[in-house]
This record gives sequence, structure tokens and C-alpha cells, in this order.
Amino acid sequence: MTSIGGAEMVDWNLAVATATRLVRPGPEVTRDEAREIVAELRRHAKASEEHVRAYTRMIPDGHEPPDTPVLVVDRAGWVKANVAGFRELLKPLFDKMLERRASTPGGAVLGAVGGKVTGVELGMLLSFMASRVLGQYETFAPATRDLPAGEHSAGRLLLVAPNIVHVERELDVDPHDFRLWVALHEETHRTQFTGVPWLRDHLQGEIQSFLDETEVDPMTVLERLREAAQSLAGGRPEGEEDEHGRSIVELVQTPGQREILSRLTAVMSLLEGHADYVMDGVGPDVVASVAEIREKFQQRRARGASRLDQALRKLLGLDAKLRQYRDGERFVRSVVEEVGMTGFNRVWTSPNTLPTKAEIASPAEWIARVHRRPDS
Repeated sequence: MTSIGGAEMVDWNLAVATATRLVRPGPEVTRDEAREIVAELRRHAKASEEHVRAYTRMIPDGHEPPDTPVLVVDRAGWVKANVAGFRELLKPLFDKMLERRASTPGGAVLGAVGGKVTGVELGMLLSFMASRVLGQYETFAPATRDLPAGEHSAGRLLLVAPNIVHVERELDVDPHDFRLWVALHEETHRTQFTGVPWLRDHLQGEIQSFLDETEVDPMTVLERLREAAQSLAGGRPEGEEDEHGRSIVELVQTPGQREILSRLTAVMSLLEGHADYVMDGVGPDVVASVAEIREKFQQRRARGASRLDQALRKLLGLDAKLRQYRDGERFVRSVVEEVGMTGFNRVWTSPNTLPTKAEIASPAEWIARVHRRPDS
């Protein structure tokens, strides 16, 4: 591990080892079935490129965006990829915390013990997530020997095969249709970032601004992460309740970060809602059972799971993510109905044309601002 003045704030290797050890095994498939599933997911990812580009009209004819790899991974592969991304994205924050730790009494002990503790905690959280993510476009993915990325860190598309198979079996839907449906969603994310050159840098800038606003000392961060781990393990002392039901982001949030988080929430709602809108819009032409899949998938989301699962979802901010899908899709659908796909695509013109959080909730306000309709 790269370190500055001692051990890192997180033992990343331990995080990977912990998550890999704790993550639940995937559904049972034979070796031949596994090969067939992987090959089909790769075919669907390739086919989705043409479908998504034709539907969204985000990439002009004759223009070829940067190529990014498609990786079909298992749950352990997803963990490794995300730890690499976290490590890259959070490095400026941890560098800042390491500098502060150098002048903190007991900083050496904190570095030796804290990195191990947070490594285990992060591994526990990732083990929970690793069995739930169907796919992911890794925007800030650094290339590694086992996990290639696009040129100049252009990202990579991950499809988590065991989770896709688990859900298609749980929903009892046509597996070939479901796999293509998932690929359409993730390909939309890849099109968003490869077709809009400024989007990655803008999002990274917002995240770094959020991290730069962090003024909590290392001991406070470790204590708050420990609170998260106690909730994860059911270890909160009896009678001690987190009455606000805060997510991890909220646990470490400062007042100065709220405005940045509002902008980030709006962008993520747009990206997730747009992907949901496109996967269902393309669906009827290429996914015969799309209506059945969407209905069953929405019912699955609404049912939730055990009380522990619901608590973890709230802790990790997954409830907010589900709202992003719903609110963002409603925004995209409303705008397209009003001004068409070409009119909607003005959202990708510059950071100034991205919707605010208020405009996500009120699409007419975005239309009035961007399309200059004073009578709207």
C-alpha cells in the first residue's frame, strides 16, 4: 500500500480480503452454464451500444467516442474494482487526514490500528453491496493488471453475472430478456460519460469539492465509521438509537457540504433516471417481455427485505438511490414528452444546463430556464 508518513487510513487489502470472505456465494450454475452466461452478457453489452445510441441520439453519426472495456465479473471481482475506485477517488481526502494525523497526539497508534479497523469495516459494507449490484459503469476506475480501463481512465463497464442470474431466477422472468434489459441500463451510463466529454471531469470536480470541505479530524471519521459498522453488525448498544436514520454520507457530512451534495444528488438522479427511461424505451423493440420484467422488478424494489436489510439500505443511502431512479425517470419522461428527445438532450450542453435538485422535482422549471419559456 502506498502511504504517506505511515500506514494508510484504510487497509485496502484487508478491505478486499474481508469482503471476499464475507460475501455470500452466488447461485449454483455449472461450468458450461457460467461460460454461456458470460458470453451472452458480452453479446448483449455489444448489442446495447447500437440500441442506446439510436434511441438517445447523444452521439452524432460518424463520431466514435473513447472505447471502454466491458468486464463480466463475479462478486469478488466487483469488490476489487470498487476498492480500486474508492482508493483513487478518496486519496486527496486521506492525504489531508494523514497530514493532520502527523500533528495529532497518538497519531502513530491511530494509523496502525485505525487502518485495520476501517479496512474491516469497509470490507463488511462491500460484502453487503456485492450481492446486490447488477451492473455498474465505473467512471473513475484506474486500470490494474486484472481490471483494465479505457484510455486516460475513461472508465469500464461491469456486469455482475451471479447477481443478474440470482435476480432473474427470483423474479422468474425470461433470462435472455432480463440480461439484455440490464445491459441496456448500464450501456446508457457508458453512453452518458463517453458521449458527454465534460461530464466526468465535472462530476469528479464536484466530488473533490465535497471532500475538500471535510474538516473533521481522523478520530471523528473513525468513530463515525465505527458507528456504521456497529449498525451493520447489530452491535449498537441496547437503547441507543440513531433517531435520524442517517446514511454514511450524512454521518460525515458538514454544513458546508450540503449545497454540493444537493448538486450531486441532482446529477445522479438525472443519470439514473435517464438510464431507467432508456432501458424501458428501447425495451419494447428488443426485449419482448419488458413489461413483465419492469412490473416484477418494481414489486421487488417495493417489497424490500428483512428489517436488517432495510436498516442497511438506509445506512448506505440506498433508499436515496431508489428515489433517484424514480424522481430522475419522472423528470426525463416529463421533459421528453414536452420538448422531445432533442430538446431533452440540451441537458448535456454544459454544467449550466444540468437540472438542479428543485428542477428534478419540477421539470417545468428546467424547461422554462433552459428553453427560455417565460410563460411556462
